[in-house]
Amino acid sequence: MPITFLELAQKVLSEVEQPLTPSEIWQVAITKGLDKLVDSKGKTPWATLGALLYVDVRDNPSTVFASIGSRPKRFTLKSQLEKSGGELQETPITLIQKSTLLEKDLHPLMAYYGFYYLKAYLKTISHNKSDKKGFGEWVHPDIVGCCFPFHDWDSEVVEVSTIMGNTAVKLYSFELKRELSIANLRESFFQSVSNSSWANEGYLVAATIDTDDDFMSELKRLSTAFGIGVIRLDIDDPDSTEILLPARAKEAVDWDTVNKLASINPDFREFLRRIRIDMTSREVRKELYDPVMAKDDLMKFLARKRTSS
Repeated sequence: MPITFLELAQKVLSEVEQPLTPSEIWQVAITKGLDKLVDSKGKTPWATLGALLYVDVRDNPSTVFASIGSRPKRFTLKSQLEKSGGELQETPITLIQKSTLLEKDLHPLMAYYGFYYLKAYLKTISHNKSDKKGFGEWVHPDIVGCCFPFHDWDSEVVEVSTIMGNTAVKLYSFELKRELSIANLRESFFQSVSNSSWANEGYLVAATIDTDDDFMSELKRLSTAFGIGVIRLDIDDPDSTEILLPARAKEAVDWDTVNKLASINPDFREFLRRIRIDMTSREVRKELYDPVMAKDDLMKFLARKRTSS
């Protein structure tokens, strides 16, 4: 007899009796054969489950579910939460699924996080538009960003700092990957070093990051040695996206590399032009950077992409 995603979640949570992420719920469902009872043609049904649970908890006053935590967000049954007095243990389960989203599908999620949590305006850099001149993918960042001081500084302070050559504008560079594991760690990391070290802060970003202790130890070592930070994008809950390892902030931008990027890529030239205009007018034209979706629209976009992957 067919069941819905929410019925599957309710059955799993009633048997496991501990809070789980949508991915963990789906993994348990596989072991119990419940996944075969759900009519799902998408390659990432756990992501669809997550979107449905999020909306049900938020909008349905009669929901049987409750959410706890945020990094990552887990779901449980209201009855179990009440029975435990709100002190249910969160024991993670090793996941077997990997993200099937394309790298380009992660850009709106990065734009959302950049805008709301880094206070930066992001711009996608299309590699296809570049006159690469032999530099290849080891020069072009996937996304760049700018954080302006206008909203925090008095206008007189902005004027004086500009005259003195210290505008407090912060430039970001991001290298995006679908997954990050021991199989692609070194290539991905040093590509990020090559593409992003010019900025005030450079990051390697991925939706799925291996949690193995040895892997994380090596990732931390590389981050400390080269100053590149690491961000984990949360495709189940955009607000749970987090900086796993902070970038080493640099006061000075590598302008020689900026010039090289501007000379070969029109998107990057337009990004610099946009910064100049917005600094001069002291009014950022948000619509001329990567669009920032509302959270509900972003989750629907990600669910649609996962279903069609």
